[in-house]
Amino acid sequence: MSSEWRARSISITWSNPLTWWWGLLTLVSSANIAIWFLLYRQFHELPGGSLSSVSGIMLLLSAAYVFGCAFRSFLPRADVRRICLFDTWLSSIAVGRLVATVAEICFAVQWAIVLYQLSMMTGANTTLNAAWVIVPLILIAECFSWYAVLTTNHLGNAIENSIWAFAFFVVGIGICRLLPEFYGPVRAVLAFAIIGIAGYLAFLMTIDIPMYLRRWRAEVVNGRRLLRAFEGFHDVTTRWVVTHELAEWKDEIAWMSLYFSIAVWASLALCVFCSLEHHLPRYLTDSVPTTSWSTNASR
Repeated sequence: MSSEWRARSISITWSNPLTWWWGLLTLVSSANIAIWFLLYRQFHELPGGSLSSVSGIMLLLSAAYVFGCAFRSFLPRADVRRICLFDTWLSSIAVGRLVATVAEICFAVQWAIVLYQLSMMTGANTTLNAAWVIVPLILIAECFSWYAVLTTNHLGNAIENSIWAFAFFVVGIGICRLLPEFYGPVRAVLAFAIIGIAGYLAFLMTIDIPMYLRRWRAEVVNGRRLLRAFEGFHDVTTRWVVTHELAEWKDEIAWMSLYFSIAVWASLALCVFCSLEHHLPRYLTDSVPTTSWSTNASR
């Protein structure tokens, strides 16, 4: 291994703030895994609990996201910059990006399923349209993510996260449309989801996307050569720079901390919400027929 891949100066010890940050990430991710197994156990204790049911599929999709995010928090890396905390082949940028791609698509499918089921229950076409749009948008975002990783062009990351912002703006509109259709705790949950999405959009627009645009502008000013596709494929499988310097990670800490905690909680919450499908119709307003999700889904 050449010197380019060796750890940079500062070791990862308890005196290093990065150690505490990484320890917190692993603690949160371990708790998330425990919660998923708890949901899995409770799901199988339910009458007719089957992984082929909607709730079972949601649980499997959540597993991909929960375990994928845990893997990436145990072995943090910044893909385009090729930096990581630990010198192991599992820290390969290609491995991390593949795990992230599968996890993020599964997360998008979770949202699509919930929005679709709620639209079937209420007849809300706006929500139905949001359900159909989110997965294609995220697939496009993943393409830009891979473009950024292969070429080391941060503009791809800026576009990727802009698409995520637009996708969840559409999801937020779809959920807003559902507010008049429900009352009580279901309306409160939907309102909380809207607030969470608004916070996510604010983070993307004020912190995350501007960060990638600044990096892209710096690359343009410095005349940095981008990798070609074939160079990029080789690079993501062979090059990772182990660094324990806080300065190298400070811009990554915010998004990683939120991503591997709150976003995972959202995935788990979607599973819980879906498991309550037979209880939701009682909270429909009087103007909407109280049909169940499963009944509508089979039509």
